[in-house]
Amino acid sequence: MIPFDILLTFVGAATLLAWVPGPDNLFVLTQSALSGRMVGVYVTLGLCVGLVVHTIAVSLGVAAIFQTSQTAFDALKFVGAAYLLYLAYSAFTAKPDELEATKERAQSLRQMFARGVVMNVTNPKVAIFFLAFLPQFTAPERGSVVLQMLMLGGVFILCAFASFALISVLAGSLSRWLRQSSKGQLWLNRVAGIVFVGLAVKLATSHR
Repeated sequence: MIPFDILLTFVGAATLLAWVPGPDNLFVLTQSALSGRMVGVYVTLGLCVGLVVHTIAVSLGVAAIFQTSQTAFDALKFVGAAYLLYLAYSAFTAKPDELEATKERAQSLRQMFARGVVMNVTNPKVAIFFLAFLPQFTAPERGSVVLQMLMLGGVFILCAFASFALISVLAGSLSRWLRQSSKGQLWLNRVAGIVFVGLAVKLATSHR
């Protein structure tokens, strides 16, 4: 069992980290502003599923491969960078849309969920961050370190979800105006495209 004071410190650190500008919360911010808070929530759910993958990988030691193997690290980061460039291209070429039909809306939500999963899983920096961050709050004398890391990973995911969901709600308030403004949609799509290009470059040039 993790002591309450350590868990409280971990929650504070995890929440603070969730609000630090990065690929995940910037993606939630732009998509919520463009398409509404519900899209942002689905993106958030996808990102959190990605965090589940990273938590399990770190707990089982799989993430250590990316820390020790430059080839594995480079392969995954370039896949992630390529996907971000694809998102940038989609944003730059997107045209102003009217409100989507129900069927199209449901498909869009599934797509945004999938984008969140792929975007998070293909970022090896997240796995390495977890590998460096989670063990600091564990101790062998408290029992299984693997179980402690799984628990901490679950708490981190809850903090991230709460933070990103709030970002979705706040940014989603712009959505109605943007849907009624073709110029507003074009402007934010261009901003989103620039953000994705910047994140792709940052990821592609990152080191372990």
